[in-house]
Amino acid sequence: METNPGVVSEDADVIRKVVEELCRPESYSEVYHRPTLEGVMPSLEVLSEVVERLRMVLFPAYFSDPEMTPATMPYIVGSHLERVERLLAEQIKRGFGFFCEQTDRASCIECDERSRVLARRFIVKVPEIRRLLATDVMAAFEGDPAAKSTSETIFCYPSIKAMTNYRIAHELHLLGVEIIPRIITEMAHSATGIDIHPGASIGERFFIDHGTGTVIGETCIIGSNVRLYQGVTLGAKSFPKDEAGRLVKGIPRHPIVEDDVIIYSGTTILGRVTIGRGSVIGGNVWLDHDVAPYSTVIQADGASTVVVPSGKGASIP
Repeated sequence: METNPGVVSEDADVIRKVVEELCRPESYSEVYHRPTLEGVMPSLEVLSEVVERLRMVLFPAYFSDPEMTPATMPYIVGSHLERVERLLAEQIKRGFGFFCEQTDRASCIECDERSRVLARRFIVKVPEIRRLLATDVMAAFEGDPAAKSTSETIFCYPSIKAMTNYRIAHELHLLGVEIIPRIITEMAHSATGIDIHPGASIGERFFIDHGTGTVIGETCIIGSNVRLYQGVTLGAKSFPKDEAGRLVKGIPRHPIVEDDVIIYSGTTILGRVTIGRGSVIGGNVWLDHDVAPYSTVIQADGASTVVVPSGKGASIP
């Protein structure tokens, strides 16, 4: 088959022009990762392995090692944790390098040591992560009539998958680890549709029924025994800017949800407001103000929000 030299030349010229356009500094200045001395990017594949090995440890015999027994458990768990610590230390180091502007070898050695220390400190937190997840599992089982066993919630429920990633990521966040916690929660977000920022603080016995479309912002504080349904947003109402017009980062801007609150599907709660203990928020409600403890909030005539003081133990059928 003959080729047309003119067409080949024209195609090459198009590619050359596109390459020139893409390689202009003003084209890539906002999206180019400038590597430092050892500035390798974090690995999504390795972090996936870290999370899955931790899932195997947190829920023994559910996700691998089906023949695990109390006799073999120390060896299997120890093997997983040793590899997790080693892999995690490297990924933490890469996370630091993602933001680091140092170019001298001494700084990299210091970062390497710091990463190993943080990985070990995280490993120490794993028993507490399991304790919290066990309460989440019980909340899912006891709060969903369709759940036939705790095994079903562990193996099938998106809420437990998302909370496992969140509780791992949150501990890393508290240790000051850069970017890795966000990657871990976004893995669960992609798989479940549940978006929980690792900076959010969530107490024991937390359950999201169904879960799809749930959003929990960075500075949310959620108490114990809280239940959400699908499509709930706990978000920010406004984004203050500094004198230069840049967004001010890190300030408290998301809701506080106290103990024993239920929030039904499709509800949006914005800003640093407090939903008082024992309250029930009905479906499709829009809230940007505080709610007193033990209140019920519903939509009246499909429009305005009504707050009904309802006494201790409020509920919506």
